[in-house]
Amino acid sequence: MDTTTLQAEVRKERGKGPARRLRAEGKLPAVLYGPGGAPALLTVSPKELTKALRAPHGRNTLFMLTHEGATELAMVKDLAVDPVSRAPLHVDFYRVSADRPLEVTVPFHTDGRPKGVVRGGVLHVTTRELPLRALPGRIPVEIRVDIRELDIHDHLSVAELSLPEGAVCTLPPKHTLVVVVEDKHAAAPGEAEEGAAAPAAEGAPAATPAG
Repeated sequence: MDTTTLQAEVRKERGKGPARRLRAEGKLPAVLYGPGGAPALLTVSPKELTKALRAPHGRNTLFMLTHEGATELAMVKDLAVDPVSRAPLHVDFYRVSADRPLEVTVPFHTDGRPKGVVRGGVLHVTTRELPLRALPGRIPVEIRVDIRELDIHDHLSVAELSLPEGAVCTLPPKHTLVVVVEDKHAAAPGEAEEGAAAPAAEGAPAATPAG
């Protein structure tokens, strides 16, 4: 199980004023809560936290929080950021257990161009994130699927996903993730021929009555 060690310090004050002072000192106010212990008021390095969250696992990064000689396994539950600078303002950590499944979301990506799209179809991807239930050490970085064999009217559902061992998607099995449909705006062959012939008919000389 991959983890990132993050050093934390205990803080005694709470509230907006003390939080501003801590940020001015280069410390990020934090709180740790969850099963197995009492809530703890902490501070962590905003730079170290931001660096860790830029790693492949992103918000699903597992942290080993070290404070007062204790080390606890945790994940980011909530991260408040400045709306303009996007600098972190406060972080909530949630205690996790290595043998207790978690519900998380992971990025969902498709690889390849479906043959149905090559034939003029349109690709629809219904989601860019998948909700999963998995043990902390089994959470994948992402889920990728090869969709090159999908033809027009073909689809990929949750039941057809190949997930890592121990991971379960919490969407219904029949939920459609990817589908290739006909392009309703493309002109049918007959319509294209009629459209090409119309200008010639309009531009032809008027018929002269016999007689």
